Amino acid sequence: MDPLHRVVLMSARDAFSSQAEIDRQWQKLNFTDPPDFEPAVEEHGHLVEILHGFGIETVLLPHADEGTLDAIYVRDASVATDRGIVLCSMGKESRRAEPASQEAQFRAWGLPILGEIGGEGRLEGGDVAWLDERTVAVGRGYRTNDEGIRQFRALLGDAVDDLIVVPLPHWRGPGDVFHLMSIFSPIDRDLALIYSPLMPVPFREELLERGFGLVEVPDEEFETMAANALAVAPRKCLLVEGNARTRARLEEAGVEVTEYRGGEISLKGGGGPTCLTRPLERLL
Repeated sequence: MDPLHRVVLMSARDAFSSQAEIDRQWQKLNFTDPPDFEPAVEEHGHLVEILHGFGIETVLLPHADEGTLDAIYVRDASVATDRGIVLCSMGKESRRAEPASQEAQFRAWGLPILGEIGGEGRLEGGDVAWLDERTVAVGRGYRTNDEGIRQFRALLGDAVDDLIVVPLPHWRGPGDVFHLMSIFSPIDRDLALIYSPLMPVPFREELLERGFGLVEVPDEEFETMAANALAVAPRKCLLVEGNARTRARLEEAGVEVTEYRGGEISLKGGGGPTCLTRPLERLL
């Protein structure tokens, strides 16, 4: 895993718009509580400052009139590959407009578009995790379906050697926020943060066979998004604050952990640091 160089985000100010808009949307979008607008804006600004401190370039998506509060979780609407951006097709119906909004901005920035998931296919970026440059794991759950995975594999072509389909559990059903990266976060080429109770046995065994060390998230910290960590460089990651046991276990594995405040932008909407960022480029 190479150091992160450039990421896309959408500010809380542009995604949430106002407290009135938050109050109008949060329940139907299945947020656990309504975010507080000004603290959310401050939290997101703090996250951007942390990324800049690591030397990471941040580019911001503009507000989209057709977007919802979920638009702050920019990872889900696209997948970055060495050959260009794949535009997703959202499993959550209220988010269907997000890929097109991102496409317009990506094209304005001059970024290549490899293709898009269409028809009955569904694919969300939170279900896609790269194990290395030639291996990608894709969660098959309520947000990503078989047809979406088939189309994604066809778009990748010979850019990958292996695409590992990871069947996801029902857990709390189709209305819940649950992606592969809810239980699996790569921290280095040979290290991952996982929540084993919801991890499919074949995928867990696959990681061990590939030589991954596994850092286990304790039960009591799964709900506070401890399993969702963003690797900013090999064995350096961001974690939402308040997960002391997970942080200690990562540090015991030689990982440098930086915490960010996520009470408004992460915990209430179910989106951790990976969800809030769409990595575009890592330095070799």
